[in-house]
Amino acid sequence: MTPADLSQLLRDATVSVLASHDLDTSVVPDKLVVERPRNPEHGDYATNVALQVAKRAGTTPRELASWIASAIADHDGIESAEIAGPGFLNIRLAAAAQGKIVENVLAAASDYGRGDSLAGLDINLEFVSANPTGPIHLGGTRWAAAGDSLGRVLEAQGAKVTREYYFNDHGAQIDRFARSLVAAALGEPAPEDGYAGAYITEIARTIVAEAPGVMDMPLDARHEAFRAAGVAMMFEHIKRTLHEFGTDFDVYFHENSLFESGAVTAAIEELKANGNLYHQDGAWWLRSSAYGDDKDRVVIKSDGNAAYIAGDIAYLRNKHERGFGLSVYMFGADHHGYIARLKAAAAALGYAPASVEVLIGQMVSLVRDGKPVRMSKRAGTVITLDDLVEAIGVDAARYALTRSSFDNTLDIDLELWASASNENPVYYVQYAHARLCSIARNAAELGVAATDPQLDLLTHDREGDLIRTLGEFPGVVAAAATLREPHRVARYLEDLASSYHRFYDQCRVLPQGDEEPAPLHTARLALCDAARQVLSNGLALLGVTAPERM
Repeated sequence: MTPADLSQLLRDATVSVLASHDLDTSVVPDKLVVERPRNPEHGDYATNVALQVAKRAGTTPRELASWIASAIADHDGIESAEIAGPGFLNIRLAAAAQGKIVENVLAAASDYGRGDSLAGLDINLEFVSANPTGPIHLGGTRWAAAGDSLGRVLEAQGAKVTREYYFNDHGAQIDRFARSLVAAALGEPAPEDGYAGAYITEIARTIVAEAPGVMDMPLDARHEAFRAAGVAMMFEHIKRTLHEFGTDFDVYFHENSLFESGAVTAAIEELKANGNLYHQDGAWWLRSSAYGDDKDRVVIKSDGNAAYIAGDIAYLRNKHERGFGLSVYMFGADHHGYIARLKAAAAALGYAPASVEVLIGQMVSLVRDGKPVRMSKRAGTVITLDDLVEAIGVDAARYALTRSSFDNTLDIDLELWASASNENPVYYVQYAHARLCSIARNAAELGVAATDPQLDLLTHDREGDLIRTLGEFPGVVAAAATLREPHRVARYLEDLASSYHRFYDQCRVLPQGDEEPAPLHTARLALCDAARQVLSNGLALLGVTAPERM
């Protein structure tokens, strides 16, 4: 019996007993909260439903709790239900009911933990979207890991997810990039507002080598040649780096295409037509303050050029026209103002503001020997994805960047995450999986198989703790998708690994010496197989490997 099953059982029982006493059943929530008590002596699960609804239903919490306890007492999956304090209900599951969780895991295999809470929802998930003017910095690297993991979690709940990279290849930053490349080719310092770093020199050198006559071109043609070639090279580097990091995109959308295709002009004309774009002081303004923004925004400047938000509006319109029911944007900490801005733009276009969701991620810093790491070998003043992977590897980097909430700033201790120790969270989880794989290999050598296990034999406290932890996985994945918090999966895996290690220390799985295999060995092996499966499923949601040997 999973927590979801128990929640439904308790809800049905609560509705039934209230109805039998002619009391109001409408106060019972659709889903009851069922939690594992901090003190295992209080039972396997606890609920406060009686405290939550008794007064509104017309009774007392302890009386309602006693009615519920009586109603579920004869259920096959319930060993006991006891009232505590002012009306808490502490519940212990029957061993057979706990064993059903193991059966469910083994039957579902790689699908265990998946659900359908987002079935039918077509989501555009845009993340990273770094400017093509340099390697991906740490902020973008955080989104590369967390964004990809979020996409996996959303898909695990039935959503159709299109991962999209918005390639900012239009605007002033591209001109500065091109001027920086030309300066490097001439052996001159980077422009004051330009880009520096060894990568600029490398790209400039490559362009000159592949197009020997480029330096003899007229200034405008030379600038354009460096711009086109440099952006293409940087784009390929970014895509290759992301792929090696385990993050691939379904769509690479070029900002410049919005201007070349006339999409920006079409969006502006639509807003003029519906009255949400007005002319004042020589510029065109979006009535964004009418839709929750703190002020109206200039879309077309007085010099006739489009402001940055013009592209954003056209891009949002493009996503809607492609049929996405939800557009999720993942931005850095300096983009907080975009939340109200994009929602206002959606409303001005006639879309539901809820169809736009903006997630903000905080800064990431690296630490070594207790001191901040500030300089990149190739990129100059910023630390890049490549730097992080070189220091701790792909798995550790992805896990480290995903295991904390987006809302929190993050310090990554390079020594810790590169270490092969239990203090390293990703090592701790992966080691649990590898240890379970070792048990499976040893079982095969001994001829012990988890065939028709008697799972009601799993009555040890450590067995029960591990089983109940396995049972929580579907709920964790569902919550991670609903709340857009993939870090919940990482933290759960650490809890699961801890529960497994405690089980392993106290519960011998395989026979030793001349001991004959017994039903308990088979049952424990089945439990280990289930734990191994869930660790593998969870790591897959984070885009982290599940090694069989370490």
